[in-house]
Amino acid sequence: MIRVITKDDFSDVYIKFKERGFEFLLSKLNIKSLERTKSAFDNTTSNMASNWWIIPKVRERWNLKITGNPDVDYKKYYVQKYTNENDSLKLLSLGSGTCSNELEFASYPQFEEVVCVDISRNRLDDATETAKKRNLNNMQFLCEDVYKYPFPEEYFDIILFNSSLHHFNNISHFIPTYIDRTLKKNGRIIINEYVGADRLQFSKEDLCAINKAIKLIDELYRVKSRTNIIKKSFSGHGLIRMLMSDPSECIDSSSILPTLHKYYKVVEERPYGGNILQSVLKDIAHHFIDAEEDDRKMQILNTLFEFEDDYLLTRTSSFVFGIYEKE
Repeated sequence: MIRVITKDDFSDVYIKFKERGFEFLLSKLNIKSLERTKSAFDNTTSNMASNWWIIPKVRERWNLKITGNPDVDYKKYYVQKYTNENDSLKLLSLGSGTCSNELEFASYPQFEEVVCVDISRNRLDDATETAKKRNLNNMQFLCEDVYKYPFPEEYFDIILFNSSLHHFNNISHFIPTYIDRTLKKNGRIIINEYVGADRLQFSKEDLCAINKAIKLIDELYRVKSRTNIIKKSFSGHGLIRMLMSDPSECIDSSSILPTLHKYYKVVEERPYGGNILQSVLKDIAHHFIDAEEDDRKMQILNTLFEFEDDYLLTRTSSFVFGIYEKE
């Protein structure tokens, strides 16, 4: 069922106004969809308190489910398990954003070249400065539309999509047409991605579970970021607001895994949830940044983690880390 507009759309607009100002809201009236997408990512100073990934314990949970160690992220895991000291790897990252993951890969001597492509000039400029400070001379930062990138034939050993592939449309065409051409034989695609419902149009069953989980949180910790609004429920994402905010958001996310499975060998695929936590913690994640120092907050997080694990026993994970090889 497509939700055209929801109650949460109104609070989302208000919170975005509080976080990023009236000028940001005006940018969403631009008739050009690409410009609206740019405005969603061309800000490096926003609070970002609405996002579940700011919680350290959530990130540790991801690491545990992906690498088996809460203190080891997927970059270190991949380098340790799949690379050799004498490798001279070329990596292409499409939709690199802040380039934090690419900077980490580039710090390993196995990576001869790391190319980052993104439409956000501000984020790439910041990443360029960081690379200079770290003396990472093996990096390139290209501000352009991904579809205009030349994709040199059989050039890259690794293609990285970190929370970016779900912004691409017509994935069943994009992957075999562009990615397969530029990837070497035995080269690999690495994804760390949302692979759930297109446009975040969750099922009624999902929404019911999300709302049950919200009730597990003390009201004190359900006050939304920069407001006095208490989060009592979650009604989902309206299609109109999503198209206005970022027309590329989850445009064809449900096609990611079927397409990769069709064209590549699965080396590893590690689901790590998000079906419940992403929406439950939306707008209230800031309360749990210091959970490790607060017994009650930690108890709430553990209860939410268990709730999502139980829910996923009979459902497909919304987020997946995967490694896929070209044969």
